[in-house]
Amino acid sequence: MLHPLLCDSSAATKASMIPSALSSSGSGARSCIGPSPISEMGLKFSNRAGNGPGLVSKRGDPVKHTTANVSGQRAQERVLVEEEAPEVSETTPSLKIFPGQAFPLGVSEVDNGINFAIFSQHATAVTLCLSLPERGKFGRLDGGMMELALDPHVNKTGDIWHICIEDLPRSNVLYGYRIDGPRGWHQGHRFDSSIVLLDPYAKLVEGRRYFGDASNKFSRFLGSYDFDSLPFYWGENYELPNIHEKDLVIYEMNVRAYTIDESSGLDPKIRGSYLGVIEKIPHLLELGINAVELLPVFEFDEFEFQRFPNPRDHMINTWGYSTTNFFAPMSRYASDGGGPLNASREFKEMVKALHGAGIEVILDVVYNHTNEADDANPYTTSFRGVDNKVYYMVDMNNNGQLLNFSGCGNSLNCNHPVVMELILDSLRHWVIEYHVDGFRFDLASALCRGTDGSPLNAPPLIRAIAKDAVLSRCKIVSEPWDCGGLYLVGRFPNWDRWAEWNGKYRDDIRRFIKGDSGMKGSFATRVAGSADLYKKNKRKPYHSVNFVIAHDGFTLYDLVSYNFKHNDANGEGGNDGCNDNFSWNCGFEGESGDTSVKSLRSRQMKNFHLALMISQGTPMMLMGDEYGHTRYGNNNSYGHDTIINHFRWEQLDARRRNHFRFFSEIIKFRRTHHLFRQENFLNKDNVTWHEDNWDSYDSKFLAFTLHDHNGGDIYLAFNAHDFFVRVSIVRPPGKRSWFRVVDTSLESPDDFVRDGVPGIGSTYNVAPYSSILLEAK
Repeated sequence: MLHPLLCDSSAATKASMIPSALSSSGSGARSCIGPSPISEMGLKFSNRAGNGPGLVSKRGDPVKHTTANVSGQRAQERVLVEEEAPEVSETTPSLKIFPGQAFPLGVSEVDNGINFAIFSQHATAVTLCLSLPERGKFGRLDGGMMELALDPHVNKTGDIWHICIEDLPRSNVLYGYRIDGPRGWHQGHRFDSSIVLLDPYAKLVEGRRYFGDASNKFSRFLGSYDFDSLPFYWGENYELPNIHEKDLVIYEMNVRAYTIDESSGLDPKIRGSYLGVIEKIPHLLELGINAVELLPVFEFDEFEFQRFPNPRDHMINTWGYSTTNFFAPMSRYASDGGGPLNASREFKEMVKALHGAGIEVILDVVYNHTNEADDANPYTTSFRGVDNKVYYMVDMNNNGQLLNFSGCGNSLNCNHPVVMELILDSLRHWVIEYHVDGFRFDLASALCRGTDGSPLNAPPLIRAIAKDAVLSRCKIVSEPWDCGGLYLVGRFPNWDRWAEWNGKYRDDIRRFIKGDSGMKGSFATRVAGSADLYKKNKRKPYHSVNFVIAHDGFTLYDLVSYNFKHNDANGEGGNDGCNDNFSWNCGFEGESGDTSVKSLRSRQMKNFHLALMISQGTPMMLMGDEYGHTRYGNNNSYGHDTIINHFRWEQLDARRRNHFRFFSEIIKFRRTHHLFRQENFLNKDNVTWHEDNWDSYDSKFLAFTLHDHNGGDIYLAFNAHDFFVRVSIVRPPGKRSWFRVVDTSLESPDDFVRDGVPGIGSTYNVAPYSSILLEAK
């Protein structure tokens, strides 16, 4: 049992406490005693064989997707699959049905059965659709579909529709809703009762079982539940890592791409799965990171680009930034097509194993939009059909059209009280049920907009997340911009809790290292913790999440190998992906492959990595950069389930002794030296800048010393000139001497020597496009 449902009087009390949008209509709470006859509930039951449930209307008509034309608007709900008319059974299951209760939303087990509750303020009719499992055949959908029409006078409290069924199985039931309401598009409504909708609060989602299975390309998604399984056993000695933000080193990764390649050497049944991640934890430990940031793991439809002919219909969504449901783990990341229940369990096993290795789990979450696209090519699966006007921002001054601050066709109405509570419930669910340690919010500036799309100075949702008791232990990180031009780097509403992806750090580091003029001061500001952005109120250096590379954009290898993006494979005519990459190919290799160019590229990658790991703030690196992964110049590879995105384990093995070794050692050096992990911003007592001409536009050399106060000072110099710079080295403190730990101009293993190389004199000849790190010993 999960949560006991509130008793009848409590449900009525709670319904009266919710926002007015939830309680504007309805007959109030009703008694749960006394079953209603099935015939009075409008039940219809069908048997059919095949891969999907036999959905029928109350008339027994097969379900089809229709094209609606309302007030000149064209809703292209294209036919996804033609279904044979199901056979209607002459007998119906013997079920006892009760009015049910309004809370909690979703599915819950109560004393007298299974309760279903869904919010829809504007609905005029709601029908619960159920598919029962064939006895003894777990996971099959052959059990048929029944429909229960909810009576608004009996099954409605406020704006919540509910029903309780006594005799349902406690697991392996699939369910969805047909919902009808006003058809006025100009009023923001998109109701279509022909579509069976996914419950926004479904905790498990059933769809196709295997990722990229083209034979089930048009699978519908239905909710499911499980009250049979015992609670997951986290272990007697299980503990959360609870790593301080200043000590984090984040590794941004994709669950599927991490192990799906054959070179992973894993059993094909677990490649690309949560269990596959577990098998490769030793690599993460060898690399030295202590937090993974997982690209979206909420249920999404990887075939969303292939619903109708379009320039992108050859691609598969492999990044996952197109949420179908905010509570269910991606079911096709389960091993061997195991389905949603196995996905849930295996996700917990992954979190438990990562925590056992001292690695935190941060989820990249997408609450700015959903998979349901726009009005030109809508893909109605859930929110749009449940109550479009509530769940999405609509422009009531423009015939109820969807507002789009996400670049994906719609914008979730995040600061509406109902949607805000949905998001908070979702976040709490991932913390309580799955023990995750934090969240990175995609296009978080979109979450700072009011219901009409206008920016808010104090967005209720952002404040609620910062103040929530359950989320208080979590890392919360914003991507502080959206596709509507709301750029909030350094200005994101934060309540001294929110960290930010520091886009200015990325740009300034890239420009200095590649040799742009006039960037020395900006480079110094960024490696010192971006005090210009974050030294406000009680914010700290670690509220800057520093990155040079992220999932969207060039990989580190491509950053030093391409001057321009090469996105032709995406099918968008090269119009997608960022044009301002601040990249440099380090010269032309020629047909024979110029070794000096290759050497420079290697050196530049090491320079970027060193700068990232010695900077104050929280560093984040991208999966694959530790061996020099290439996407062949594609800086927007979201739709390629190929080697463009897949981790290449054979390349890691080939570069383990040089490139990987350097990256791993630098990470571990950071984690064992507190000078790079200051809790407060640097001042004159803990840093000395060896520079008296900050305004020199042509200067591309910077040196500074971080003071340990116990003698273990660190001296750093970065030379972005194309010539050697002979620099005078300051005397080390006390009776100590300088030892060279890093010189990126040297070949492995001399580029990093953990114990340091002695004999450093009063000057050092810093090579072109290189950097050094000296430690006082």
